Amino acid sequence: MVFNDPSGLSDDDQEYNPKPIINEIRSHVATWRSLPSDRDWGVTPATARLLHHWRRSEVEGLRPFFCQVEAVETVIWLTEVARTQRRYAHLWAHIEGAHRQSSPDLTRIAMKMATGAGKTTVMAMLIAWQTVNAVRSPTSHFSRGFLIVAPGITIKDRLRVLLPDDPESYYRHRDIVPSDMMPEIAKAKVVITNYHAFKRRETMDVSKVGKRPCSKVAAKH
Repeated sequence: MVFNDPSGLSDDDQEYNPKPIINEIRSHVATWRSLPSDRDWGVTPATARLLHHWRRSEVEGLRPFFCQVEAVETVIWLTEVARTQRRYAHLWAHIEGAHRQSSPDLTRIAMKMATGAGKTTVMAMLIAWQTVNAVRSPTSHFSRGFLIVAPGITIKDRLRVLLPDDPESYYRHRDIVPSDMMPEIAKAKVVITNYHAFKRRETMDVSKVGKRPCSKVAAKH
C-alpha cells in the first residue's frame, strides 16, 4: 500500500508508514485516559482542571464531542507526558526526525479530523489549554500568543469566534473553560489572517521619467 508522504521521508528503499506509530500513540492515550486519579496523569494542575471540565458528563448546553476531546488529549499527552518521560523517548525521536526532514525550526503536531468534526472547537480548547497554563506559569514553555492562518476569507471570518473578546466567543458560548478561568482567557493574544498575506509580492520601482508620460496623457484628457 502506498501512503502519501509530503514530508519526503520515503525513498526507494524504505516507505514511510505512519499508521504503526499513530496506533501506538492512541493506545498510550487510551491507557492514560483511564487512570482514575489526576495525580497520576503527569500534567499541570491547570491542565487537569480543564480535562475534568471537558470529560464531565453533566453539562448545560453544548459539550465537546469525544473525537474533539480525544484530539486535544493526544496533543496534551504528547506535550506534557510523552515529552518528559524516557519510556516514550522513541515517539519524540520519531517526531523530531520528521521535523528535520520538513521544518527543522518548527515543531508541529497535526491532528487529522473528518469534515464536520468541529475543528474550530478543538482550536479553542488548545488555545485555552496553552493560555491558562501560560498565564499561571509565565516561565513555562506554554504560550498565550497564537497565529491562526485561514485558507480563505470566508473561513477567516468564521474563526473570529476564537478571539476572546468576540461577542460569539466559543470560550464563553461553548463552555470551553470553567467560568473562573475566563480572566486568563482574556489575556490570550490571537491573530487571525489569510494565508495570502504570506505570499510573495512582486514590487516594481517606477522612475520619475516613467511617470511623466502618464501624467501628460491624464492632463490632455
